[in-house]
Amino acid sequence: MIKMHKSIFINAPVEKVFAYVEDPSNLPEVWPSMSEVTNIKSDADGKKNYDWTYKMAGLNIKGHSETLEYEANKRIVVYNPKGIESKFTWDYMPEGDGTRINVEVEYNIPLPVLGKLAESIIVKQNEKEADTLLANVKSKMENQ
Repeated sequence: MIKMHKSIFINAPVEKVFAYVEDPSNLPEVWPSMSEVTNIKSDADGKKNYDWTYKMAGLNIKGHSETLEYEANKRIVVYNPKGIESKFTWDYMPEGDGTRINVEVEYNIPLPVLGKLAESIIVKQNEKEADTLLANVKSKMENQ
């Protein structure tokens, strides 16, 4: 599995940032390669399950996400068993009047689909994609 860690400070309260990011319907708005999120189902405990379509290396990959952990305004852990097997751990921490988001990602590139030669290129693209995602969330939260 490939591992990645990203962090960003957002000058907005934790409650506002968390509420926005934890809603899967907002993901295509801030995640450049996330083209669609459908079939969102929410449990009483805040956990969600949903389907998505993500573009990787020019291919549309369909997947499914399920929340493993949910602690309001603090942490969400999402597992994606289909499409691109991955786990995202989102930690939200108050920092002054703002929010620090730390996100850790563990994922497998679907090599049978994309090929071993493409792996290093895709890893670099995914690093940029994560930076753009967080920058877009920051912009959205600070300019609303």
